[in-house]
Amino acid sequence: MKSIESRYKLIIYDCDGVMLDTLESNYIFYNSVMGYLGRPQLDRTDLQARNVLHTYSFDHVMEYFFAGDDRRDDAWAFAKTIHYQDLAPFMRMEDGLIETLERLKGSVALAVCTNRATSMEMIIEDFGLSGYFSCVMTASQVTNPKPHPEPLLRVLDHFGLEPGEALFVGDGEVDMLAARDAGVPFIAYKSHLPALARLQRHTDIFQHL
Repeated sequence: MKSIESRYKLIIYDCDGVMLDTLESNYIFYNSVMGYLGRPQLDRTDLQARNVLHTYSFDHVMEYFFAGDDRRDDAWAFAKTIHYQDLAPFMRMEDGLIETLERLKGSVALAVCTNRATSMEMIIEDFGLSGYFSCVMTASQVTNPKPHPEPLLRVLDHFGLEPGEALFVGDGEVDMLAARDAGVPFIAYKSHLPALARLQRHTDIFQHL
C-alpha cells in the first residue's frame, strides 16, 4: 500500500467514543451497579453524567456517582465483578477505523491513550485491532489519568517524540484538556470541542496530515 505523506510521526487514539461506540455498554455497566445498590437507573438526559461515565476513568466515575453513599465500598466491590465479556456485545467499532489504520500503518506510528484500566487488551484482540498499535497507554499504567497530560506524555516518551510531532484523536473534554496540557495537537471525533480539526468519519483524518 502506498505510504502516506504526513507532517506528523504519531497518531494517538482514544478508545471509547472514538475507536468504539461504547456508550450503551457504559450505561449497562453503571446501571448494573445502581441496581445492585437499589438506586434508580441513570437519567439518560443528564448530559453531565453521560460525559462523566463515557470519558473519565473508572475511579473518577465511581467517585462521581457513589462518593458519600454509605455503600460506596459495596458499589466498588460489585463493579469489579462485572466482566468485559458481558459488555462486549453492546460495543460497536466506529465506521472506517480499520480502513484508516491500514492506510496509516507503516507511514506513521500508532498508539492508544485511554481511561480504560483493564479491558483494552481484550478489546484490541476481540475487535481485530492487533498489530496496529505500538503503544497502548491505559489508566492503570499512570498515576494521573486524563484529563491530566501524564498519559499522553508517557506515550510521547515511549516513541521519543516531541508533542508537536503527534496528533491525538479524542471525543471528550478530558481528551481535549490532556492534549492541551501535553502540547499535543487535538482532533475532535464526532464532537464540537475546540480542536485543530473535527472528524465525522475516521477516513477524514487524511485531510489533516
